[in-house]
Amino acid sequence: MKTTIRILLGVAIVFMSYICVMSIVTPIRFEEHKTQRENAIIKNLVYIRTAETEFRSQKGYYTADLDSLVMFLKTAKKKEVVKEGALTEAQLEAGMTEAKAAKIVARGNAKEIKANGLEGFKRDTIYSNMIETLYKGELTEDNIDDIIYIPYTDKVRFEVETNNSYKTDRGIKVPLVEVRAHYDTYLADLDDQERVNLIDKETKLDHYPGLKFGSIVSPNNNAGNWE
Repeated sequence: MKTTIRILLGVAIVFMSYICVMSIVTPIRFEEHKTQRENAIIKNLVYIRTAETEFRSQKGYYTADLDSLVMFLKTAKKKEVVKEGALTEAQLEAGMTEAKAAKIVARGNAKEIKANGLEGFKRDTIYSNMIETLYKGELTEDNIDDIIYIPYTDKVRFEVETNNSYKTDRGIKVPLVEVRAHYDTYLADLDDQERVNLIDKETKLDHYPGLKFGSIVSPNNNAGNWE
């Protein structure tokens, strides 16, 4: 009988020790995995933000269609002005502007160019590959499609909402976009209780339970909630 009690006590002690250890280890592991995953997700969110910003710059509105966004990156060109030379203070004070100087140079009249002191002034518009220009070698046409998926999921797409009809108090139209990745998408295979607690905590604080940038309610310069 005593032997049985000792065995049961031993098992109970081992079990309680395990519970104590896991109560410490589980949150630590959860946080480590969460941080690792969010670093990858943030990178894609920044890629999408860059793409949406350029899309709006060229078209005047944001898109909620990620396939269209990727197609835009693959087919559109980035307009850039290559500049050589600069106007002096004296030229600016005399009423010369970048636009006027560019027109004078474009006419190609050597005497006129020299008379206005624009021999070294040059402005050329070039159209370059969108992906190469925006992402500086970080992304290529071969992997650009991957930015629309939330890392550490089975190709779950980011949620995208747009509000292209928003107007400020002064009646100025300001297109808005919001791109999100909920905790339930990229933390689904981790400890359930830790995830539920995290979502509950963020919800009570009136925070979005996950990662996102932008807002469809009011302009926030497309800030990310991790920034």
